[in-house]
Amino acid sequence: MLCLVAGCTGPQAPASGKVRVAVSIPPLADFVRQVGGERVEVVTLVPPGASVHTYEPSPRQIEFVARAEMLVLNGLGLEFWADKVVKGSGNPKLLVVDTSVGVETLAGDEDEGGVNPHIWLDPVRAMVQVANIRDGLIKVDPGNSEFYRGNAGRYIQQLGALDKEIAARTQAWAHKEFISFHSAWVYFAQRYGLQQVAVLEEFPGKEPSPEYLAQVVNLARRIEARAIFAEPQLSPKLAQTVASESGKAVLLLDPEGGVESRNTYIELMRYNVGEMEKALK
Repeated sequence: MLCLVAGCTGPQAPASGKVRVAVSIPPLADFVRQVGGERVEVVTLVPPGASVHTYEPSPRQIEFVARAEMLVLNGLGLEFWADKVVKGSGNPKLLVVDTSVGVETLAGDEDEGGVNPHIWLDPVRAMVQVANIRDGLIKVDPGNSEFYRGNAGRYIQQLGALDKEIAARTQAWAHKEFISFHSAWVYFAQRYGLQQVAVLEEFPGKEPSPEYLAQVVNLARRIEARAIFAEPQLSPKLAQTVASESGKAVLLLDPEGGVESRNTYIELMRYNVGEMEKALK
């Protein structure tokens, strides 16, 4: 657990009512709700349908952080805007929880600081994130520590069952190689024996060169996956271009969720497995 605000005097138990928790992305917000239950008030900073890679915090969100006990981040440079939020809030007692602490990471692009930040898309790594959230809630609200431990333990068991469910489904797929919009799925691929062979955007939010796109089209023609994966948070035009030139369909993988039918993390992961299954089974 990290308290990243200069001069932080340490977490304080809420005087009354719920623990106010600001969270960067919807999957982590669900983790907080699963552990905190009725004890937490959660505000998600990156709204559903927006991309964490292009998000800019609003004054209203910074105002909530100013009154919050906790700010929950994925870490690993995903929230490039986090310092702005923390400093802008002027909250000296804010506990900043970096949920990546203790998670085994994989290499990423230089734009990502050399580490791929999309750890939550592997349910096993997500268990560590849940444990970090549990520990943060215990620090700010120690009087309810057993409540948080019990909820976290039950939810981690659910994530273990989800991991086994996904492993059983992916093991039966005939094809293992796929092309996604950006490098969100390397942890998922490593966990379940798949291979993300290319991405449409080398760097999130940056248009690829025609030469790079031509290479992706050639690769798409060679692999046996029946679809190119776009993302609902970003424009589908690149995926549609590559798909049309390589004879593939376009399907949506959603790394963030927070919308109806994939509002919880488990719903989100089952949705993504279902979309992958259409292309790879």
